[in-house]
Amino acid sequence: MADFKYEIKKNIAILSTSRSGWNRELNLVSWNEGKPKLDLRDWAPDHNKMSKGITLSREEAAILREVLNEVSLDELMPE
Repeated sequence: MADFKYEIKKNIAILSTSRSGWNRELNLVSWNEGKPKLDLRDWAPDHNKMSKGITLSREEAAILREVLNEVSLDELMPE
């Protein structure tokens, strides 16, 4: 597998922590020295390992924000 570079430009939020100590985080990440993207994935506490995740461009993040603002989480995901 080819090496790749990443740099966490900004830690936005830790959404949860697993029993193993990994955090589900929302960050702004630059992949391979590219333009930073919004990134959601699980990270080891030292940020040296990561799980599969999802990255969103600015445009995709804006659409997601609009969609989440319009839906009722209580109706969508009742407790």
